[in-house]
Amino acid sequence: MAAQELAALRTRFVEKASKELINQLLDDLLEDGVLNDSQKNSIIKENSRADDRARSLIDIVKKKGEEASRNLIDHLQSRDPSLSSDLGLSSGRPAPPAAEQQMKQDCSATLIHTTEAFWREKQNDRNIYPAAKNSMSNRVALLITNIKFTDEKFNRNGAEKDEENTEKLLTALGYEVVKHTNLTGKEIDDAVIEFSKHRKLNKTDSVLLVIMSHGKLGAVLGVDCKKDGGEQQDEFPINNIYKHLGPQKCPALLNKPKIIIIQACRGEEGGSVLVGDAADPNVSCDHVGEDNIEDDHLRFVNKEKDFISLLSCTPDTVSYRHQDHGSFLIQYVAEVLYSSAHSDDIEELFRKVMQRFEDFSSQTRRQMPSKDRCTLTKRFYFFPGL
Repeated sequence: MAAQELAALRTRFVEKASKELINQLLDDLLEDGVLNDSQKNSIIKENSRADDRARSLIDIVKKKGEEASRNLIDHLQSRDPSLSSDLGLSSGRPAPPAAEQQMKQDCSATLIHTTEAFWREKQNDRNIYPAAKNSMSNRVALLITNIKFTDEKFNRNGAEKDEENTEKLLTALGYEVVKHTNLTGKEIDDAVIEFSKHRKLNKTDSVLLVIMSHGKLGAVLGVDCKKDGGEQQDEFPINNIYKHLGPQKCPALLNKPKIIIIQACRGEEGGSVLVGDAADPNVSCDHVGEDNIEDDHLRFVNKEKDFISLLSCTPDTVSYRHQDHGSFLIQYVAEVLYSSAHSDDIEELFRKVMQRFEDFSSQTRRQMPSKDRCTLTKRFYFFPGL
C-alpha cells in the first residue's frame, strides 16, 4: 500500500531529501490537485529547513490516502531515481485495466489513411454524407484557443499543447485551419461570424469548429473574464455557434456536417483529475404564410440540422487539463481520430472518445464528455489521406 510505503520511508526521506527536491514535489502535487495553494504555501513558510519541510510534506500527503500517496511516490521516482532506489520504493502504480491497455495499444501516433476502395464503397450510400474529392480539398476549420487571460491567475497552462495538437490533427484530416488565440467573448463571436462567410464554405463538404477556454454552463469565457462574474462577465454564448452557422445566416453550409468540439468547463462541480478548466466561481428569412407563397423556389428548411457537438464534460461539472500534455479531451480526440478516422463515422469516433474516459487515470475523480445537439441525419466520414 502506498500510504504504508510512505510511512516506512519517512525517516530516511527526511534525512536525505533536498529542499530543491521537496519544492519540486510540492509543485507536482499542486498540479495534480493533491495539495492546494494554501497547503503548499503553509509547508514552505512554516518549515525553513529541508528536513522539517520533508516531514510535513509526507505527513500531510499520507493523511490524504492511497491515491495521494501514490502520486507522491510516482513524482519522487521521476524527480530523483537514485534516491528512490536508495529508499527501496516499489516500481509504481498497478497496471491499468486490460481494456485501457488494449485501447492504448490500438492507438496510432500518426493518421491512418482511408483506402480508395473504402471511399468508393461509401459514395453510393444515401445514408452517408457525400464527400467528393474536390469538396474534401476545400475543407476548412476554425480553431480558437484562449491561453493567456487579463487576470493571470486564469491562465490555462498546457493549453499551448492543445492548440498545437489540434492544429496538427485538423491539418492531417485535410482542413485549412483558421486560427485565433486569446479572444474576448465578443471577439469569439466575431470570429465565428467571419468564419461563416469564408470563401470555401460553398465548396466544402463539412466544417470543424474547436473552441478551448474556461467556461460555464452554456457559455465559453473570454480572456477578460472576472472572478466575480456578474452581468458584465466576458463570455460567448455557445448557442451563437448554431445561429451563425445555421441555414438562415450561413446557407453555404446547408445540409453539410458541422462538427463542434468545445474544451471548457460547464460548471464547478467535481467530475475528474488534475487541473480544472473552470473559471474561479463563481440570407435573411422573410416569413410568408403557406397559403401566400408566390415563389416556386421558396422553401422551408430545418432551422438547425447537420450539427454534432462534443463537449468536454457533462452539465455543471468541470473538465481537466494537464499542464504539460494539455487537456484530456484533446489528447483522447487526437488518439481516437488518428487511429480510427479512416474507418469510423463521426458519431462512432465521438463514442470512442467518451469510452476512453471510462478508464480514467484517477481513482477518485471523473470526467465524461457528452455529445450535444446532434442533428446529423446521415453518417459522416473524414476519409483522411485521399
